[in-house]
Amino acid sequence: MINTEFTTEDQGIENHLRPRSLDEYIGQQKAKDMLRVYIDAARSRGEALDHVLFYGPPGLGKTTLAGILAHEMGSELKITAGPAIEKPGEMAAILNNLKDGDVLFVDEIHRLSRQVEEVLYPAMEDYAIDIVIGKGASARSIRLDLPHFTLVGATTRAGLLTAPLRDRFGVIHHLEFYTEEELLAIILRSASVLQVEIEKGGARQIASRSRGTPRLANRFLKRVRDFAQVRYDGVITERVASDALDLLDVDRLGLDHTDRRILLTMIEKFGGGPVGLETLAAALSEDVGTLEDVYEPYLLKTGFLNRTPRGRVATRMAYDHMGLACPCESGVEKPR
Repeated sequence: MINTEFTTEDQGIENHLRPRSLDEYIGQQKAKDMLRVYIDAARSRGEALDHVLFYGPPGLGKTTLAGILAHEMGSELKITAGPAIEKPGEMAAILNNLKDGDVLFVDEIHRLSRQVEEVLYPAMEDYAIDIVIGKGASARSIRLDLPHFTLVGATTRAGLLTAPLRDRFGVIHHLEFYTEEELLAIILRSASVLQVEIEKGGARQIASRSRGTPRLANRFLKRVRDFAQVRYDGVITERVASDALDLLDVDRLGLDHTDRRILLTMIEKFGGGPVGLETLAAALSEDVGTLEDVYEPYLLKTGFLNRTPRGRVATRMAYDHMGLACPCESGVEKPR
């Protein structure tokens, strides 16, 4: 349930619930304010918006913001993903089919191959691509002009982007986790769109357990709605939301069974740490990438884990949440 990766079920939910303009978009206020300035400036000059890079954990609205940029600029949105483009010719074909002002959204842009990435360099800087015709001594290069387009890249791993590609983005924004109040507003809006009757207490219960992620909040809303329709009178109250999320094994701080297993393993098997990520993954029989990308960001954000040069360490907050005594009774955590 708490996996923030995009799923097939999410496609129908998110397409239906996504806001269409910056005014409708809730949260990420700093990014919204900056984007509004860039959009107004580009429109007043009659130019395409500069290339934009969004990075941050999954489920925070990178795809939604790309759609809003296209809508605000009055242009068309074309969507693709880094792993889907295997050959330079495929990227060249996509770029050649764009029109003036179009927004090309590339999700997981850090997974583009080096050869495909090199096609983007002249396209982003000079709005042109170089195509080699022929082979051997008779080969020659032809430069094709491209329409002025906007590339919007999204990545969950900004550190894996190469420096030449990152430097060609004129606008770079890091998307933050959402506050409980922002998630509360999102849930109430989504409930209105879905025509679900919900009380503010029920919406707050869902918001408090959604790990600061709108995608999870909308997913929880659908699951709680099912529970309310089958076992209650269809209204999502605070009690209904609490009972439903307890059955889904999501506790009051948004931790699920795997989160708690991670903390218990660190505390009981490794004395609270430090423990290396690969060692921890082996002890849990989990994939290293899943631990690092799905579970660890939220545990770090909420203060249950610390990263140190020697490995991950469980904090006093983790001991308290799991109902265990911290080794340091004085309240000062053991040295790292």
